[in-house]
Amino acid sequence: MEPPSNKLLIGIVGPCGAGKSTLSAGLKNHGYTCRHIAQEHSYVQAMWQKITKPDILIYLNASFLVSTRRRKLNWQPKDHEEQLRRLSHARQHANLLIDTDDLTPEQVLQKVLDYLKEINP
Repeated sequence: MEPPSNKLLIGIVGPCGAGKSTLSAGLKNHGYTCRHIAQEHSYVQAMWQKITKPDILIYLNASFLVSTRRRKLNWQPKDHEEQLRRLSHARQHANLLIDTDDLTPEQVLQKVLDYLKEINP
């Protein structure tokens, strides 16, 4: 596949188990520059903005049940809620939000690729 015409920096955030690493790998395979931002582990609300400074921010969401199933996490709902709280600033500023609960990794990747084509034909 031909690399994208410009080199946008794409930031990816979301709770554990939402598919950030998988999406990042898929986008890199298509020639995009991505950063999986571990905002869900930071108390600094705008860490994603200060450290990475992405041109595009993608927020992947996953419910408590899906996150714990995908990652085999021994969590309580409050743990997931805390991650969502830490991600709230990034979610508010995201260019694209995708709920990954009912999507395959390929479907998530395709949604992002479609979005990127739409904003940068």
